[in-house]
Amino acid sequence: MSRHTSPFIDSIARFMSVRRYSPRTIEAYLYWIKYYIHFQNKRHPRQMGDREVEQFLTFLAVERRVSVATQRLALNALAFLYNRFLDLPLGDVRGFLRARVPAKLPVVLTRIEVSRVLAQLSGVPLMIASLLYGSGLRRLEVARLRVKDIDVDHLQIRVWNGKGYQHRLTTLAPELVPVLENQIERVRLYLHEDSRQEQYAGVWLPAAMARKHPDA
Repeated sequence: MSRHTSPFIDSIARFMSVRRYSPRTIEAYLYWIKYYIHFQNKRHPRQMGDREVEQFLTFLAVERRVSVATQRLALNALAFLYNRFLDLPLGDVRGFLRARVPAKLPVVLTRIEVSRVLAQLSGVPLMIASLLYGSGLRRLEVARLRVKDIDVDHLQIRVWNGKGYQHRLTTLAPELVPVLENQIERVRLYLHEDSRQEQYAGVWLPAAMARKHPDA
């Protein structure tokens, strides 16, 4: 992984990737680890410890005024760095100033408001928004949704490796079945056309499936 800034950061990325951390978690942890190193004048983490971690977390709360969740994410990243990657367990780092920025309350739309929003959409955007609302999917989960995970007979959608790398089943509204069937047919036609052009032939297969099933 040469896209990162140093061999040290690259080694952390490989360490996390091998242990099947999600790409988003890897990206977030690397961000805070690099920020921590730059904050401490680019000293190597092995030369630092509890005191430097507390200084950094206090800086985030006092100077950056980050939210509680953001400060907690930075702490988790540094705890991973020391406890898991460097095998230099942190001690008691509860001495830092806690972030006090109040969490924002979520905006919850009424059913009428949702209907008004959906009425402004059409085509694929309407289908995506309907899945977000009707099936409780996250945006990334909709983007990763595969045909085989849509169970029309049981009105269910299978979600693989969602938040926290967890799998789950969620409901599928009957009203969305014709829309999804039309979209599946459109995709099938696109795939048929692409398969006739060498530069577009085939689809991406996750993990090692491409090697295990070269004819898939």
